[in-house]
This record gives sequence, C-alpha cells and structure tokens, in this order.
Amino acid sequence: MTTLQRKDPRRQFAELFDWAEGLPSMFSWPAVMRDVRIEEFTEDNAYVVRAELAGLDPEKDIKVEVANGMLTIAATRQEEEHEGARSEFHYGSLIRRVLLPDGADEGAVEAKYTAGILEVRVPISTRTTEARTVKIEYTP
Repeated sequence: MTTLQRKDPRRQFAELFDWAEGLPSMFSWPAVMRDVRIEEFTEDNAYVVRAELAGLDPEKDIKVEVANGMLTIAATRQEEEHEGARSEFHYGSLIRRVLLPDGADEGAVEAKYTAGILEVRVPISTRTTEARTVKIEYTP
C-alpha cells in the first residue's frame, strides 16, 4: 500500500524561492527572500536548522525567535566601504522564516553560533496521538 504525504504549502512556497535562486540574474527575488541560506534536517529527535551567517556577531547582529509554529532568523550586516572595492555580500537586514514540524517544542529551542554557522535545535516530541472516540453531549 502506498502512503501519500501532503507537503505543507508554506514549505513548498519556500522551496520555490530556493529553486529560483539558481536562475539567471535577470530573474531575482527580493533580497529579503534570499539572504540567509539554510539547511534543515532531523537528528536525535530534534529539528535542526543551520544558517550561513559568516562575519556577524551573534550577540549584536543575530536574533532567533520562535512563535506560532515558525522559526525566524533575523540578522543585520553593516556595509563597510572600501575605496575601489567590489562586493557580492548582502548588507542590511537579512531574514529567514522556517515552518516548524508537528510536535516541535517551542519552549526548548537552543541556538549556537560556531565558525559563521548558526545552528538552531528544536526538540520534537516522539509521542504519537492515538485516535479516540469523543462522546457527544446532546440536549433535546
């Protein structure tokens, strides 16, 4: 028997932006949608998001928030001016939002920053909910 899994439309929309990033430069998304590159996976009963944020100070420049099933990584990179220089860096406000999986424990999120990579771990409950019959109250 084949089991079909439905993808959350919000996750599919985010994947569309990732796909479009590889298209020619004449077709580009707003900077806010492409500034923070991530990888996400599940490991040891936790949902893990790793974000490339090289050259930032995690105490001053990076903010991680979790609310209503969404993880938000926001950062600010200040532009440095150099005479006769060329830069491909993204400057200003950087943001990335990621939909958390079912069972995510928003109250136990941990984040660490090492060598330019921010790693956010969100514990996932392995508890499964069994179907049960609910009594219907009736007043004639």
